[in-house]
Amino acid sequence: MPPADARGIASRPVQRWNGDTLLAPEDDSIAVEEPLEIRVNGETLATTMRTPGYDRELAVGFLLAEGLIRGVNDLATVSHCGRPGEDGWGNTLEVTPAPGVVIDPDSERATRRGSLTTSACGVCGRRTVEDLLAGCAPLPPGPLLPPAAVARATERLREVQRNFARTGGVHAALALDAQGQLLAAYEDVGRHNAVDKVVGALLLSGALRAGLASEGGLTCQPAILAVSGRVSFEIVQKAIMARIPVIAGVSAASTLAIDLALRSGVTLATFVRNGRFNLHTHPERLGPR
Repeated sequence: MPPADARGIASRPVQRWNGDTLLAPEDDSIAVEEPLEIRVNGETLATTMRTPGYDRELAVGFLLAEGLIRGVNDLATVSHCGRPGEDGWGNTLEVTPAPGVVIDPDSERATRRGSLTTSACGVCGRRTVEDLLAGCAPLPPGPLLPPAAVARATERLREVQRNFARTGGVHAALALDAQGQLLAAYEDVGRHNAVDKVVGALLLSGALRAGLASEGGLTCQPAILAVSGRVSFEIVQKAIMARIPVIAGVSAASTLAIDLALRSGVTLATFVRNGRFNLHTHPERLGPR
């Protein structure tokens, strides 16, 4: 678990209706949403609305999901621009590629320059859905997991949703290995941002090896990605790029998410609640050990 980051919560006045009376204003804890501009060599790649904190993990996960890097060895530095205390400090992140590495935002799998990626929709600004499908290599078979491991995955989300407990306004994502060990967990106002933070943390910690997108080489295998909301196309795409074979979502999936999971070898479970779930794709990955 990452340490709590105070920047993710702010205070705003609220008046509560108790069914009879509008009560006097009081302070309430609210999830913070602010823009993060991601630059590569001084040029804007994308802007996402996110919860401040763990921006480095978010940016690295985002770059991997877009197919712009293959691992942390492609990066020289990832740091905030400006100085602490300056207006807007902390909302612009500069990425410098490693020597000899070119991060090309005009590649077919990248977002358009200067596009806005909101906290609700990480697919905004991309060229076409077909470009995204072409960038997702299928996952190999395995590992074999007991259905109970998938059923319990979203229960683990409650353990990590510290900001949600205070605000009710953020999503969470986490990665588990085949033995149920928690590898990474993060919260954010955006579902896709929470997933990017998880994937970025796995990359930065060495749990995912450089070249994983093409070779599938892992030093610490993430087996399950659990997300607190619905499962969209973008969530499945991010799991594929991180080579995570099973997705467990608390809510529903879209048609395109199911189609992509089926095509790409991802086991997709939805409405994972109270020990039950709906299984949409690749049941061969679930069974007794």
